[in-house]
Amino acid sequence: MTIRVLVVDDSSFFRRRVSEILSQDPNIEVIGTANNGKEAVEKTAELRPSVITMDIEMPVLDGISAVKQIMQQTPTPILMFSSLTHDGASATLDALDAGALDFLPKKFEDIARDKEEATKVLQQKVKEIGRRRVGGFRPQRATLNQASTARTTPERSTSSTLRQPDRTFAARSTPADSRAATKSERPKASGKQYKLMAIGTSTGGPVALQKVLTQLPANFPHPILLIQHMPGAFTPAFAQRLDSLCRIKVKEAENGDLLRPGVAYLAPGGKQMLVEGRSGNQKLKIYEDDSARVTYKPSVDITFASAAKSYGDSVLAIVLTGMGADGRDGARMLKQAGSKIWAQDEASCVVYGMPQAVASAGLSEKSIALDDVAKHINTEIGCG
Repeated sequence: MTIRVLVVDDSSFFRRRVSEILSQDPNIEVIGTANNGKEAVEKTAELRPSVITMDIEMPVLDGISAVKQIMQQTPTPILMFSSLTHDGASATLDALDAGALDFLPKKFEDIARDKEEATKVLQQKVKEIGRRRVGGFRPQRATLNQASTARTTPERSTSSTLRQPDRTFAARSTPADSRAATKSERPKASGKQYKLMAIGTSTGGPVALQKVLTQLPANFPHPILLIQHMPGAFTPAFAQRLDSLCRIKVKEAENGDLLRPGVAYLAPGGKQMLVEGRSGNQKLKIYEDDSARVTYKPSVDITFASAAKSYGDSVLAIVLTGMGADGRDGARMLKQAGSKIWAQDEASCVVYGMPQAVASAGLSEKSIALDDVAKHINTEIGCG
């Protein structure tokens, strides 16, 4: 299957550079370019690409507005390019809310350690989200309603405008499979007792985490660890956004944080997050990881493994949408310790990589559609 790409950027140099990199892959064909958002909307309707790469800051029509229009008129997988700044992070999160599936730093040296690796990452990202085109685009009408879910106080308000529908691409499936995947399963509690919940995710994770966390009650009885593959410049803005939308508290994890009930700790981008201690006195260790052997920083495997050592059989671990297999080894350690593992199902994933790795290894107890994950959590934990 050839992935047909439309490259959108107001810089002719960047359009040419991205086009040349993508064209090196025999499974990718660049079918056109656009130099502003308005032209991107028009060419998407005309050329029907498999994937669009999109800049955020452009004349005539910016990238976020272009994403919104494309998703309304000609829904297409979109990969955003972003600057690694606070403003760039906020704008990228807005683009994901509008329907974009993933993002990469605009400076290629920020993507990977060398040019060859950065090239492979870009090509792989485009191919992965392009494959979600199979089966067609499936917009989901459920929205994140701030008014009904956010904690609001006179001193605290949110400027976020997260009112866009959550959109995912249907996976390869037969009509019967689709009906089975979308059928709402009535969850039943296992009766198991927990002391911690941990969630690992990557591509498609920001929207998936929003959907899950905004449905948890303010009195959620356990700490929550969040491991999202994301640059360090993005995690403060993402934690702040989640905190403004959720009834639980969400913060970027800091070294020495004591784990408290009803608080979600987001692993800082570019660093590792470990759990240390036992018997209700667990705290977080955040550290720089210069090891070339570790691909992901933060790594789901590393955090899950430390949770297994510290909490033993008292963890509910969930692996959501994401590329690769990060989380599988850590999930194995958790399962060996007696903890419970769940995975997101294929049909609702942006990329069925990480959940598939856990499911294929026989580690997950069940695969759950994204829309149903929070319902299963609340029932299992006993707060639904």
